Amino acid sequence: MNKTKIIATVGPASQDKDTLRQFFINGVDIIRLNMAFCSYDFCKKIISIIDELNYEMKKNISIMLDIEGPHVRTFNFQGGSAYFKLGETVRVSKTPVIGDCTTFSVNYFGFIDDVKCHDVIKLNNGAVQLEITDKDSNYLTCTVVKEGIVYDKSIVNVPDSKLNIPFLSENDKKNIVFAHEMNVDFLALSGVTSSEDVLLVNDMLIELGNDHLGIIAKIENEKGVEFIDEIIKVSDGIIVSRGDLGAEVPLERVPGIQKSIVSKCHNVGKVSIVAAQILSSMENSSSPTRAEVSDVANAVIDGVDAIILSGETTIGKFPVDTLKTIERIIHASEHDINYIDLLDKAIRSESIDTTGCIAISVVETANRLKCKTIVTPTISGQTAKKISRFRPSCPILALSPDINTIKNLNIYFGIYPVFIQELKTFDKMMNESKGVALSLFDIDIDDRIIITGGYPFKTTKYTNFMKIEDFNE
Repeated sequence: MNKTKIIATVGPASQDKDTLRQFFINGVDIIRLNMAFCSYDFCKKIISIIDELNYEMKKNISIMLDIEGPHVRTFNFQGGSAYFKLGETVRVSKTPVIGDCTTFSVNYFGFIDDVKCHDVIKLNNGAVQLEITDKDSNYLTCTVVKEGIVYDKSIVNVPDSKLNIPFLSENDKKNIVFAHEMNVDFLALSGVTSSEDVLLVNDMLIELGNDHLGIIAKIENEKGVEFIDEIIKVSDGIIVSRGDLGAEVPLERVPGIQKSIVSKCHNVGKVSIVAAQILSSMENSSSPTRAEVSDVANAVIDGVDAIILSGETTIGKFPVDTLKTIERIIHASEHDINYIDLLDKAIRSESIDTTGCIAISVVETANRLKCKTIVTPTISGQTAKKISRFRPSCPILALSPDINTIKNLNIYFGIYPVFIQELKTFDKMMNESKGVALSLFDIDIDDRIIITGGYPFKTTKYTNFMKIEDFNE
């Protein structure tokens, strides 16, 4: 049972029920749908399959919806792609056209007005680059300075120009309402540059009466990095989107930015997620490169909460093999996490309150006694989240009668959420906790577990007990 969570994006290569069933079997925690590429009908189909599989397999896999945000993207190309050759001239048309190797257009009609001559346009996360040599009211004339292939709906970055695009388009607003109506669990916001962007979405959810959707901000540009502390404060978690980020800032800065953001999130108990080019070679190969394995392992060792697979599971040839591979890498790498250092770091920034003090004691005791698991019966999930922040070396078994709490906890490091019936007495809560632990873990007579939480459930707002349970009595 891995502690680092796996988020798999669904696309053409993984949309059938049999493949999704294999995802469930091989360790996926959250299914992601990217609204830049998915229709409502496609999303409804996938969500229906996820609901069916959750019921059939007695699982509670969560769903994340990724809204497009203020990204500029290319329109479609003839045959789905075009190859831009080094030194060739390419025009960007203000009028929408079906693109080819000489001309294409983008989805933002103010694009030509906002950019300048000699700006560099980056396509496909910087894999293809064009320098603007001339512009008029209808066209940009560009020279290819880095050749390569460009696909339909490729993201367009111009790091040296400010594009005057509102954070939420009308389509994004419709997608947020759709996420609410479909009762998905997490909303990933693309192109976040400030805390105001996140609060704008939060205000929409308040108006909709939705207090369930977790807001995850994607950091994809220099502004997002600059204002990361404020963004973390108002978000439930952060995605380090390395592909887009690498097109906006020098590539050599990306690893340091990733480590810094993961550390900042850990300091304040917010979710940290790493995305983009995780095992990208496996889009066309059944095995990863050594560098990719090392990349994933380092993220795990840093204590990241979750890792997102994108192209590997949407258009790749080996989506299930990719999932199996990352599950093995995570399993091996978690043995190398320095749990004591992560605990010490979290303790230094923890506020002094009852819940925090008990959580620290629980994790320190679990580590010292080598407990099999920490069991936390919970209504809101706050106790389990607090314990997750201190990164215990054993899994956290979160028992809740609230299915929304169960779905929300799927994204947190080390938490294994299980749905239970409501518990009304302390003795029943203890017996249920021990019973579920025995059913899920290979517990021997000399093993111990810790049970912690707040009791009574409905009236206590903080953690107020900790009990060590032996099985040799």
